[in-house]
Amino acid sequence: MPDFTAFRHPVLAVPCPVCRAPVGIWCGNSIGLPSAELHAARSIEAERAFIDQHGPDAAIIRVATGWQIDRRGLIRD
Repeated sequence: MPDFTAFRHPVLAVPCPVCRAPVGIWCGNSIGLPSAELHAARSIEAERAFIDQHGPDAAIIRVATGWQIDRRGLIRD
């Protein structure tokens, strides 16, 4: 199961289907350098995995020490 709180960005919890960057590694561009942004397909995959793991009402929030899962986050909004 992906750990969405373990990396500097939650999307890094899943591998990238576009550039094949592994879990925890930033996406790369066509010449192998880090890209400016994460690939959209990776963000979509991370969202799907997050919902599968934590449910549709959960949210991930930034806290002083990194990231935290709020299981009722979207219900409060």
